[in-house]
Amino acid sequence: MNQSQETALKTLQFYATANYPCSYLDGQLARSQVATPAHLIDTAAYSALIRNGFRRSGLFFYRPHCDHCQACQSLRVPVADFRPDRSQKRAWLQHHHLTTTINAPFFSAEHFALFQRYQQARHPSGGMDADDRAQYQDFLIDSHVDSLLVEFREPSPGNAPGVLKMVAIIDQLDESMSAVYTFFEPEPGHSYGTYNVLWQIQQAKARGLTYLYLGYWVENSPKMSYKTRFKPFELLIQNRWLVMDHKMDIHHLPHENFTR
Repeated sequence: MNQSQETALKTLQFYATANYPCSYLDGQLARSQVATPAHLIDTAAYSALIRNGFRRSGLFFYRPHCDHCQACQSLRVPVADFRPDRSQKRAWLQHHHLTTTINAPFFSAEHFALFQRYQQARHPSGGMDADDRAQYQDFLIDSHVDSLLVEFREPSPGNAPGVLKMVAIIDQLDESMSAVYTFFEPEPGHSYGTYNVLWQIQQAKARGLTYLYLGYWVENSPKMSYKTRFKPFELLIQNRWLVMDHKMDIHHLPHENFTR
């Protein structure tokens, strides 16, 4: 941790929330530790927080703080060491023709419509598929850190912008990038999500960064399983980042077999 990160953290306060229904494991309660005040959490402060297991949702910075469960583990990919597997190579070839435009986060009715289609197809009745622009703004657009909004489009002839297929919100931090959220056209037979992670790994590497953070991994949550396919990866376990290589089986690995 550099001096600017240490200075930034000294200005923050932390509190634990009350219990609420767990988003990942049915029938369980969860709590979070929250960092405040949000207006003081800039890129330097968040760079330190994310190394300690925090995530960002809009202006809300949190990490799991459950009383009797440690199922949520932060996962990051050391981008210089990453090697795609066969299915990931196929996903790259399938979608590498998409054109990209990188902006600061902004509201767009086109983006919001795609977000709603994605939520209705992938997460129906999850609370984010309603026509609530304020909630969308709070969740994805508001940020006090160095955030990027990336559009992925099918190329069109001439100067036409092309058909929007995917949008990614990404944080660029001091030594890493963090995948905040990605939504895409829910079309069968496509691998937009896998391609997007591959694109972010390539971007982090091109920008001279060390890691891509993919958020929390929960072993018994099927919607989180894709994250462990990007190998090698590191998990934050008992305040230490531990490396998983290509041959290790995360589902049957005792803690003593982790390497630092």
